[in-house]
Amino acid sequence: MRFKTDLKNIRTFSKLTAALNSLEKIAWVRLDDDSVRFTVIPDTGSQVWASLSVDLIFENYNLQSNELNNTINLELPLGLLQRALKSALNSNHANLRLTKRDGVPMLSMTIHTHTKEQTTAHHENPRARFNGGHHEDDYDDPFAQADMQTDLTMKREREKVITQDIPVRVLHPDTVETIMQPKVREPDVHIQLPPLLQLKAISDRFTKLALTTSSTSSTAARSERNNPKLELSANMFGNLRLRLFTDTLDITSVWDNLENPELDPSQLTVPVEEHPSVAFREGGADKWATVRVDGKDWSKVLSVGRLEGRVIACFVDDHALILYVYVPHHDDPGGAEDVVTYYVSSYSV
Repeated sequence: MRFKTDLKNIRTFSKLTAALNSLEKIAWVRLDDDSVRFTVIPDTGSQVWASLSVDLIFENYNLQSNELNNTINLELPLGLLQRALKSALNSNHANLRLTKRDGVPMLSMTIHTHTKEQTTAHHENPRARFNGGHHEDDYDDPFAQADMQTDLTMKREREKVITQDIPVRVLHPDTVETIMQPKVREPDVHIQLPPLLQLKAISDRFTKLALTTSSTSSTAARSERNNPKLELSANMFGNLRLRLFTDTLDITSVWDNLENPELDPSQLTVPVEEHPSVAFREGGADKWATVRVDGKDWSKVLSVGRLEGRVIACFVDDHALILYVYVPHHDDPGGAEDVVTYYVSSYSV
């Protein structure tokens, strides 16, 4: 079993790892000849399935195993990976390889940086080596005075190498067979979300209001206040609605003129004319698909906005919200994109 690669787009890789780490501390990583897959499945909260092409984050990719497509499955601590990537952000070169330390499997990241070292050389006027250290004419010669003591500052580059080991667990293929991507029916509404960091700022404000607003003393009311739910709704006319409704609050923010992307028939399980979104469009602008999400978990989901890709939200009315986050290849503007998929379950009313 062998895995060795140089890192590419370290900043994108670091942002993705930080977004995943906000949801769960451990990820299942599947490496094969064509792709790198990150799967995060917390005990509670939203799940993430990220499928990235190898050339988004790696180059000089070398992978070998006895499994089909040279597949290697790893259980990986995201916090340690995030810390290592942060150290590599300003590096000149970094690589990653699978190795062992005292029998323990490790992902070893080697980071090469160049630092500039400053040295100072002292230069003395040779004419000042007699007559008590100075020639009598030197005191009237400003050039000679300046030349008596000159500091020559020079900078030279020095390479610094840092190695960070990340303990991992190599998973047997039988272990990961049970990890299945959630299956949901075709969505009722699909819409491109506004910038996620903007949506996150307003969602966090609503959640904070719910946490700080006084409520009744009943157990149910205290539970609702400590775990505030936000209501998200969208229609097939470019509208998105975010609402906070409690026993003391009812506030709403609405976005207009968003895009409802065209459906790709090749990606559907039903004919286009039978797709649920057609019925929602025919129902008019007052027909909304709605989900209720945990405010704290939703904030963690929206942290993926740091990747700055477009996001398509698919609403399965009163059941689930699926977010498709398209990550652009910065070295191929307007070209290839990879997809990070979030599954967010809806709470019942």
